[in-house]
Amino acid sequence: MMDGPRAGNDDRLLEALDFKTYGVAEAARLVHIHPRRTSRWLQGYVYEYEVQPGRFKRTQQAPVVRREATEGTIYASFLDLIDLLFVKQFLDHGISLQRIRLAFDEASLVLNTNHFARQTFFTDGRSIYLRLAEFGPDRAEGIMQLMSGGQWTIAPIIEELASRIDFHEATGLARRWFPMGREGHVVVDPLIAFGRPSLFRRGVATENVYDFFIGEGEELHRVAGAFPFPPDELMAAVHFEHELAA
Repeated sequence: MMDGPRAGNDDRLLEALDFKTYGVAEAARLVHIHPRRTSRWLQGYVYEYEVQPGRFKRTQQAPVVRREATEGTIYASFLDLIDLLFVKQFLDHGISLQRIRLAFDEASLVLNTNHFARQTFFTDGRSIYLRLAEFGPDRAEGIMQLMSGGQWTIAPIIEELASRIDFHEATGLARRWFPMGREGHVVVDPLIAFGRPSLFRRGVATENVYDFFIGEGEELHRVAGAFPFPPDELMAAVHFEHELAA
């Protein structure tokens, strides 16, 4: 076990990564997923269907994101947020939710965690498949469903997403996310601004910059008087918040 300041910082970070930070509406806004769908992915849902005339059956559908510290609450952690991004990325590339659920089930055996916001899964998916295959073909079925024509497809699908995420060195867990890319100046860091999007290395929430911008008649030079940062950083905050509000 580590000791000293570094250990304390790591403990604080690990606690923040899985802390109840984002309500469903805020998580949906950041990931650009409809709030109802976000709620279903995080909390599961019950659906009812008719099996015979006048006779109905209720079925409980489990959440897609397998939460840990936030399970049973209406809040998502930073790690839950990255898991939502992961699911959305696969859906956007035409992979069904059923296949994603199956892949999550099987890959969790190798990762030994409910979270998929891990460097190993983002960058070494093929090894995960091979390690699953060691347990037999049934174990690898979920990951196999994400393959096409014998070609491994996880890497190109999530390569761009992984490039916007920093991972914690000791655990491999996602620890900060650059939603506009690393050159976009905006970061979501659970240790900064209570996990709200903020300007990288400034510690100022983008919503504060945006609110000031609107309040000052959208005059950027007035914003610079309150936040003495380069104009491109201020405009990045304004653009980011404007896109979230759209």
